[in-house]
Amino acid sequence: MGMFYVDVSSGDFATHSQLYAHGVLDQDGHARPPWHRVQATSDASTLWYALMRKRSHGIWLGALTMRGGDHHTKLLADGWEDVPPERTGESLGGKSAELAPTPFDSERWERLNGRSPDIGSEGPPTRDR
Repeated sequence: MGMFYVDVSSGDFATHSQLYAHGVLDQDGHARPPWHRVQATSDASTLWYALMRKRSHGIWLGALTMRGGDHHTKLLADGWEDVPPERTGESLGGKSAELAPTPFDSERWERLNGRSPDIGSEGPPTRDR
């Protein structure tokens, strides 16, 4: 998936690629307000990381944390909300982020790996999937 951003006014998430596609980055490739980069590894995947948000002092805060880890559990206990990955980019209009298939999504996994009649129907992987 890559780098994630949170819209501090709405609590919505988007990837760097989505912001680029919608012209929300400045000439240096930085997101324009109200988008703020979520501090995390630049190659985060929603397979392993949870998108978390919480409203505080009139703005939305965003975080990425390892699913099922102690920090994830602590954030949930502190009132943070786990945002479904498929909602990434919805507020920008158009379709949401195309998520990469996981081994747990066996139908898409089989298609991607050429073990299904619909071979290649998903196309090559992109930065957002």
